[in-house]
Amino acid sequence: MKKVAILANGGDVSGFNAVIRGIVKTAETHNIKCYGIIEGYKGLLENNYIELDSFTNASGILYKGGSIIGSSTNANVFNYKVEENGKIEYKDLSDICVKNAKEDEFDCIFTLGGDGTQKSARDLGLKGLNIIGVPKTIDNDVACTDITFGYNTAVSVAMEALDRLHTTGETHHRIMVLEVMGRYAGWIALESSIAGGGDVALIPEVPFDLEKVAEKIKARIARGKKFSLVVVAEGAMPKGGEITVQGTRDNGQGVDNTKLRRNRRKSSKSTSRANRFRSKKHNTRLYAKRRNTYSI
Repeated sequence: MKKVAILANGGDVSGFNAVIRGIVKTAETHNIKCYGIIEGYKGLLENNYIELDSFTNASGILYKGGSIIGSSTNANVFNYKVEENGKIEYKDLSDICVKNAKEDEFDCIFTLGGDGTQKSARDLGLKGLNIIGVPKTIDNDVACTDITFGYNTAVSVAMEALDRLHTTGETHHRIMVLEVMGRYAGWIALESSIAGGGDVALIPEVPFDLEKVAEKIKARIARGKKFSLVVVAEGAMPKGGEITVQGTRDNGQGVDNTKLRRNRRKSSKSTSRANRFRSKKHNTRLYAKRRNTYSI
């Protein structure tokens, strides 16, 4: 093996640059040249890439968020949007990607991305390219994967938000509703709720009964707890319904609705000094609660 390429695709998450740096340094150890494909599959299609090395462009990036080689969120080369004669059409341009990679003599391409990225990677592999998929998504919803990079930081940030909402809710006797990302998988909502002391967690996998949620909150009030923390994954749905969170911030009923979305993607990765502490804290809380549950 003489040449490898790295492709970062999909929404940006914490840890992109850490993975890129790790691949570059490992490649150099084995005298393998490493290249970065600019803006994901779009760059592969346009044959746009740069050489990476740990002494110049891949140096000092360990703690930085984002991706030094960019990323594309809408470049499905198997159904690529093109404009011809003033009309928008969608075409399969994957053969061009395969041709470019082979002409560039890339022995292997590392694809950093979520389920959509890895599906395209699989299909490019079926067309003859050597692919190594590195699972990336804050939702932690890539099949056959225990944990994806970007997820730990997302949970840590959501947990920290719950810590702060806890103070406000308790002070002003409010029901605090925190909406987090998770369209099809509720990992962020579930684990941040456990680690952050949430009272209710609503996730896509389990349609909820709003009446039972209300009963839980009323039961807390009856015990003297005049506030509650509700964590809602964006894809959570009531039984027989489609909506997730209804209402506006401070709707007059003592309910505040807070959304956490893009800012959980753009944080520096969880191994930076501050985020490493937060990540360790959320993992410690989860571990402690699991041990207590198992012991009972």
